[in-house]
Amino acid sequence: MRFLIGLALYCSAVALAVEPMEAALSELQPSTLSRAEQQAELQWFIEAAKPLRGTQVRVIAEHIPTHWYEANVLAPLFSQLTGIRVIHEISGEDDVVNKLRTQQQTGLPLYDAYISDSDLLGQHFRDDQVLILSDFIDGEGAAVTLPSLDLADFIGLPFVTAPDGELYQLPDQQFANLYWYRQDWFERPELRQAFRQRYGYELDVPQNWSAYEDIAAFFSEQVKEIDGQRVYGHMDYGGFDPSLGWRLSDAWLGMAGVADLGLPNGLPVDDWGIRVEACQPAGASMARGGALDSPAAVYALQRYIDWLKRYAPPEAQQMSFNQAGNVAAQGHIAQQIFWYTAFTADYTQPGSAVVDEQGLPRWRVAPSPRGAYWREGMKSGYQDVGAWTLLKSTPLKQQQAAWLYAQFVTAKSVSLRKTLVGLTPIRRSDLDSAPMLAAAPKLGGLVEFYRSPAARRWTPTGANVPDYSGMANLWWRQLHPAVSGELSATQALQNLARAFDRYLLAAGQRQRHACAPRLNPEQGALFWLQQPGAPWPALGNERPAGQTLPYTEALHAWD
Repeated sequence: MRFLIGLALYCSAVALAVEPMEAALSELQPSTLSRAEQQAELQWFIEAAKPLRGTQVRVIAEHIPTHWYEANVLAPLFSQLTGIRVIHEISGEDDVVNKLRTQQQTGLPLYDAYISDSDLLGQHFRDDQVLILSDFIDGEGAAVTLPSLDLADFIGLPFVTAPDGELYQLPDQQFANLYWYRQDWFERPELRQAFRQRYGYELDVPQNWSAYEDIAAFFSEQVKEIDGQRVYGHMDYGGFDPSLGWRLSDAWLGMAGVADLGLPNGLPVDDWGIRVEACQPAGASMARGGALDSPAAVYALQRYIDWLKRYAPPEAQQMSFNQAGNVAAQGHIAQQIFWYTAFTADYTQPGSAVVDEQGLPRWRVAPSPRGAYWREGMKSGYQDVGAWTLLKSTPLKQQQAAWLYAQFVTAKSVSLRKTLVGLTPIRRSDLDSAPMLAAAPKLGGLVEFYRSPAARRWTPTGANVPDYSGMANLWWRQLHPAVSGELSATQALQNLARAFDRYLLAAGQRQRHACAPRLNPEQGALFWLQQPGAPWPALGNERPAGQTLPYTEALHAWD
């Protein structure tokens, strides 16, 4: 009898082990791994997690399709495989940043891990609170580090590696801001002819802001209506909301040409207008050698305001990021200069106004047009890298369990399937895979972008920013008065530059790191405008002739 009972318990245990494995293998298709390799990798997680079974970890991420898939599908799969319970919370980006900041300031154990932007890298490597993953992998995390993790396969690894050469975060998802347009409208012979007659060049992918503005005016003020529907040549948002700050800080000034040459960010002046001396932030105002209130920055902000008010739907002026994200999918927007590829999944849904009867997108993404101050060698746009971030103050057991989960949702067994669901790729092997290449025609140029060298020129906020979570809020609070018409673009940027300088001064007094801010003495804007590089003097002509290229030729800009 005891033998039969023992046999029954053994068979039950085997069944429980096999069932989660089969469920995982069934869900996680396709994969760049063979079935045997995938099974071996998943089995590694089961074995590595045995000392941690019964542990509960709390993680938080922003609400995009990738993270919903993790929370609703991958977290339960991981828990079934490992016995580690994961509470994967989804919230707004601003809330994620604020909770991370709160935990760092108070020491309260709110979460065991954050999927937060690599934009915080400059803060992480200066404040000594974030777990250095490269050290953890070689030390207390060695036993729970996946042998097949293959860090070199992550396309965003340079963006989570600090100036000290250490790895502070692990990429979980990536998306870029690219030019988006209705290719089907741009191909209509009658629209092409009308545009050519009016502007003297072809209705194609704009290469500079002058062409973008011409196209915006064409659709909003001349065409006005297509197939019985009111249409607009531009879409953006300008509501009094923290997301207005991301809209402007996420390389809008970089696209205009505010910064110096250099990748991933301009040196010595970056696309936030902050000058660094060696690794020390030295000022944002022109008086201290920065460029946040420079002629190029004023040009950038003024174009943003003018286009929003003149060419976008009227309601866009009061919208936030989340409210505006899917407006173009309704089918009445001709182009967007700054469209996040995180929305690709929503813009490829069958039955959408921007998807045809064959399920193919009526739209395309292409290289972003650049402002009048932009020069070859500058960054071309912004790329968001949401990355796993663990804190040193988290107990070791929780660190190890959270690290296992972070690796699970980014492992080769999982990443291709997750990429095809959320369309925020992180691995070169996934981008080169047959399933991804097969999906490319339905994704409007997304795969072509990430397979091109250009993906290295679309970069996150750089390590010059010593306290992203604190400084990010200054953008929208200081610049919204210009958007609403209360202040001029020049006044608002001067206020922002002074606020940045004050913040940098305080951060320098607070931080003890060798790369803590140390402000330059004020020497006046004229002194710095006469020096080489940024801040750049005002151009005599900020609206050169419009230039466009056919889609296939525009894509060569990514080579």
